[in-house]
Amino acid sequence: MFPAVDVLGVRKHYGKLCALDNVDLRIEQGEFFGLLGPNGAGKTTLINLLSGLSKPDTGRVSVMGYDVVRQYRDSRRLMGVVPQELVFDPFFNVRETLRFQSGYFGVKHNEAWIDEVMHHLDLSDKADTNMRRLSGGMKRRVLVAQALVHKPPVIVLDEPTAGVDVELRRSLWRFIRRLNLDGHTVLAGQHAELARQRLRVPGAAALVRRTSRHAGGAKGGARWRRIPAGAAVIHGAGDGAGTIARGRIGRAGNERAAARSGRGVSARGGQTYKLTSVANQK
Repeated sequence: MFPAVDVLGVRKHYGKLCALDNVDLRIEQGEFFGLLGPNGAGKTTLINLLSGLSKPDTGRVSVMGYDVVRQYRDSRRLMGVVPQELVFDPFFNVRETLRFQSGYFGVKHNEAWIDEVMHHLDLSDKADTNMRRLSGGMKRRVLVAQALVHKPPVIVLDEPTAGVDVELRRSLWRFIRRLNLDGHTVLAGQHAELARQRLRVPGAAALVRRTSRHAGGAKGGARWRRIPAGAAVIHGAGDGAGTIARGRIGRAGNERAAARSGRGVSARGGQTYKLTSVANQK
């Protein structure tokens, strides 16, 4: 079975700025994976590579076994992306927008699913409202609905709860967790939302400063383990503790920290970040 997301040896530069350097990342089908990191760490760049909005300088990116550059039609059909920016067509109402989005993916007779998505995102009473008349939070909900309307097996969210109220944030994550339980793979890029919301995220990758940040993903998504400056995480040892270059990641209760990672590096303002992936196993 192919992994849902497979990133191997990826580098990406914008002029002289190195956004990603030799990134390796593998996400299995059915995982709920959190991509965490500060602003400028490279989360959106990585998501843009997955969605085909940008091409890697070197390396390979695939979604459900399809190369995002050479087999872009197949890879894009299997993925729904919620962008960080508010992008919408001002000439249509919410229902029309979702119908058109379905048509882009060749999905016909999709009214029942459109109604269900709008219900879970509290958009039902706005179905006939023009997009221009919606608040920023409502537009954000429509972006999420557009990403889900063709029932993609892989859902990628780039700061999906930015600018929305607390109640919507909770209902949105409940809906996304439900989709994950139904078998969808979820990759959520967040500044630190996943930790604050205490979501049950089986795995997390943290883009952290070399000067030492937190990386984690302990059971319940709330316990975090400190990574020494410059340390690289490697696969977990037999005693359930992930070995790092200097020192160890401790074990909390019965939780095992198994690590998988490459060296993803991003530079901004002279700071360097390392991509560290930590997943939990029972």
